[in-house]
Amino acid sequence: MTERPTTEGPPAGRPLTVPKVRQSDGRPFVGRRRELRDLHEDIAGTGLNTLAGRKSPRARVLLVAGKPGSGRTALAEELARELAPRYPDGVLCARLTAPGGVRVPAERVARSLLSTLGLPTPPGAHAEDLTSMLRTELAHRRVLLLLDDAADAEQVDPLIPDAPECLVLATADGPLTGIPDVRPCTVGGLDGPSAVQFLSALTGSVRITVDPRAAEALAEECGGQPAALTLAGGWLAAHPKAAVADVAKKLHDMPASRSPLVRTFHLVYESLPQPSQRTLRLLPLAPAGLVDAHTASALAGSSVATARTTLEEFAALGLLRRQQQACAAQEDDPLYLLPGCLVEPLRALMEAKERPAELQLAGARLLERTVRLLQSCRAITDPEDSPTRDKLAGLPRALRFADAESAAAWLEFRLDALTASAVLAVADGELDTLARRLVAALVRALAAHRGTEAAAPELYGLHDLVLGVAERRGLHRERAAALLNLADLDARTGRTEIALERYRAALDAGREANDPYATGRAMESVGGTYQELGDWQRAADWYGRALTQRLARGERQDEARLYGRLATVLTYAGRYGDALRAWRAAAAGHRKLADVPGHARALSEMARVQEYAGRPTESLHTCRAAVDLARTAGDVRLQAALELRLADTLDRLGDPAAARLHRAAADRLLGEELSACEIRSGSAED
Repeated sequence: MTERPTTEGPPAGRPLTVPKVRQSDGRPFVGRRRELRDLHEDIAGTGLNTLAGRKSPRARVLLVAGKPGSGRTALAEELARELAPRYPDGVLCARLTAPGGVRVPAERVARSLLSTLGLPTPPGAHAEDLTSMLRTELAHRRVLLLLDDAADAEQVDPLIPDAPECLVLATADGPLTGIPDVRPCTVGGLDGPSAVQFLSALTGSVRITVDPRAAEALAEECGGQPAALTLAGGWLAAHPKAAVADVAKKLHDMPASRSPLVRTFHLVYESLPQPSQRTLRLLPLAPAGLVDAHTASALAGSSVATARTTLEEFAALGLLRRQQQACAAQEDDPLYLLPGCLVEPLRALMEAKERPAELQLAGARLLERTVRLLQSCRAITDPEDSPTRDKLAGLPRALRFADAESAAAWLEFRLDALTASAVLAVADGELDTLARRLVAALVRALAAHRGTEAAAPELYGLHDLVLGVAERRGLHRERAAALLNLADLDARTGRTEIALERYRAALDAGREANDPYATGRAMESVGGTYQELGDWQRAADWYGRALTQRLARGERQDEARLYGRLATVLTYAGRYGDALRAWRAAAAGHRKLADVPGHARALSEMARVQEYAGRPTESLHTCRAAVDLARTAGDVRLQAALELRLADTLDRLGDPAAARLHRAAADRLLGEELSACEIRSGSAED
């Protein structure tokens, strides 16, 4: 996408979203002046609500309808470029159907648009919640929303902003029945002069000028369709000695039952050498229709250099459309989009000429190559002297990244294709081992480059894919791990009841797999969920179960931590005696582990409980011991906090002079940092 400046800024207090309109892929835009004029008039026209005397509650919807290859997207993009200055909050673009006719889920579309607006999206949120968030955000903006290749009104309707100042521009095969007051503009082929001008821009004006009648005949054979004209123009540009009249005759001699686009496609396809033909007909296997040199190399079994050259030739012929790169460093490894109008003829050739076993092998090669690239993408983030970097150095140059920045840019720019690859691999069901490796590698790469918090929305979907494979294959250990990961994300986003259900399911799966780690983690997480819900009795019960397992296995570090968690909920429940016993056990555990800071914190909490239980003298003694340990550990913040707690306790015991001394000690420990961090003594209600 290219960025275009706006002529005015947004209202005060509203963030500006830079308008984005897809970058031209080199195809000329000619003609369509009448259609553009009609669309402009539709925008200015009176809507049904206005005629009825009501204010329009939603954005107006314009529709550019036409068959694939008719140039409907190019027309919509040209209109968006002309209208961009009227919409100071930006032009947002989304594709609703992937090449091949697969619908893009509404959840992914809404999440992508919210991300473009710079807004975080909760992982695992339903499509209805995300589209509602999008409409709420756009209600306070003035944007043009370009929705390309809509399958029906059900895809478009949830995305329409509740703001008459916005405009929705959609492209589709036919009418969007069900959306009121849609302004349709149906496009067919270009008129004769415009079609000839289109050809001239692709092939050069000389060949068209010397034989204008042949050019008109060729445009007529192409039906004026921009996609067919692009292929014919690309073929002529690649064959400078061929006459325009000869191309027109070749198309005329092909079976009339074929559409102009299919005839032109076969003209180009049959002129390719055999290896290029095979590479081309395997491209429908590329996830989301996105192709780079590695994808083509893996599918065809050729070298990366050969695949790169072949893709450049395809792009020059109009068989692929080059995508704008995320950064200049990626210009040597371009990404291409397979036009949706070519998927069906290519798929027909693939099914006719390729054996199923060969197609499965090509898919396996692609998955394996993607896994290795993702492993390389993650490994580049490790330290220079790590074993993974040594292993990375042994990979072929084509599978290595120059640095972490280029690896991160590659991951972000190809994330849609990588996610689509994972979804398709899991749905296929024939290559589950490779599919699991791919998902695992993608999870690790995202976590390494983005961090788990920032990548949470993508990770949620990937863990869900792992869960699907694990349930299909009866892999209890993987099922438990996926359920735990999903439940953690659910709990983090406030879906506590769903998280509790998944933690319990993970416990069952862990028991079936005889996996003590999964069962222990699940029991502890169930306890944490009940703690979040304020059910202290059940929380204590589940922490106790998890603790029993850790004690039986002699896992001392986990024992000390669980004693602390158990003591916390017992304190909330008002069971101070049980809480004190648990904190003593936690302190003893940390002492045995030589964990001085942990020991100090356990004593600090024990002092708090003693104070709650009405034992201020014991609390004072315990707190002083904790201060000594914090001083030994060099934990200045903890030491200062304990000094403040000592001061509070001394105040309650009627010794304000000593209390002032301890507060002064805390001030000396932290100095100016104390005020910045706002560390204050607790109130009497603590």
